[in-house]
Amino acid sequence: MPESRRASVPPDDPSRELRIARPDTDQGLTHLWLVGDTYTILVRGEDTAGRYTLIDMHVPPKGGPPPHRHDFEEMFTVLDGEVQATFRGETVVLQAGETINVPANAPHSFTNAGSAPARLLCLCAPAGQEEFFTLVGQPVTTRTEPPAPLSPQEETAFRAKAQALAPRFDTELLPPPGVG
Repeated sequence: MPESRRASVPPDDPSRELRIARPDTDQGLTHLWLVGDTYTILVRGEDTAGRYTLIDMHVPPKGGPPPHRHDFEEMFTVLDGEVQATFRGETVVLQAGETINVPANAPHSFTNAGSAPARLLCLCAPAGQEEFFTLVGQPVTTRTEPPAPLSPQEETAFRAKAQALAPRFDTELLPPPGVG
């Protein structure tokens, strides 16, 4: 049996409440469009005393974030579809039911290379990534709704805002492979 890291388990904190997220029906959840995907924040850092955040990702074909890295752990579980994940320059294909853990500070990205939308759960520990997404994302109504198209000027402004805010959230947006 593993040795405990503490002398005892801390007492229950009655100020913290049970959190139930129903992404397809809960009108109180935040749905955000980012980089062509729709991200639904299921559990915020404020719900977990900052320990983690949980995000439901709807990724259409050819969707997914550009190369980046950040100073927190990130884990993805593919619920539907498949994605190609690139980690430190190596690409793997993940199918529904598979999970990948991305260590803090490692360069990575993923793409939906399939013909149908993919759905992933993303856990970030500690929490904070949901704040970045809230600041740069465009609100949408549902978990699968795409936003209105951005004009070229709006797209440029979105990218500039993400680039400017990234360091505040211990994130670095990297150039695409072969650029830089």
